[in-house]
Amino acid sequence: MKPLTEKQQEILKYIESRLEENDSPSQREIAAHFGLAQNSVYQLVSYLKKKGYLDDSSIHRGLKLSKEYLDQTKKSGYLPVIGRVAAGLPILAQENIQEYIDVGQTFGRTSDSFILKVAGDSMIDEGIMDGDFVVVRKDSEIPNGQIGVVLINDEATVKKVYIHKNRIALEPANKAGGYKTIYIKNINEDVQIVGRVTGCFRKL
Repeated sequence: MKPLTEKQQEILKYIESRLEENDSPSQREIAAHFGLAQNSVYQLVSYLKKKGYLDDSSIHRGLKLSKEYLDQTKKSGYLPVIGRVAAGLPILAQENIQEYIDVGQTFGRTSDSFILKVAGDSMIDEGIMDGDFVVVRKDSEIPNGQIGVVLINDEATVKKVYIHKNRIALEPANKAGGYKTIYIKNINEDVQIVGRVTGCFRKL
């Protein structure tokens, strides 16, 4: 891939950070953030597309990171950050990958590991805060009491998982918050155990 200028790198990193929040920025928003004319942003984004870093998203006037750029960052120490999962797609499908984060050797490296960003404070007693990132090792079985990720109607939730014969219990870890354990009866195809949480970190 062709190298980027300093300004192009700044624009790319900003777009990556917005995509991390599931929020593809418009060119007007990029222009306002950097104090640039919209025509200048149009040219910068065009260069990022031509150089293979960005693609147009299916979302109206949206942007996404190109497969080529994501593949380039897919190397030792990097794990994929997964966004909201569309119905019927495997959670590690290329379509769900927003970016890659370099975690070094801290959490190990397997082809079945990935990262999810946490939304909410239901697990703060376990040191998992709103906005943190959790490393997940994909597995359809989780030992009772372990923190895991469960997909419910295409929404991923992080909880302590207890699997019983006829139901799954998802237990929060925030005594002060008044959260209650979620019980899921009549387990069906709308509920999927995704994997076990093996680590947690936050960006500074």
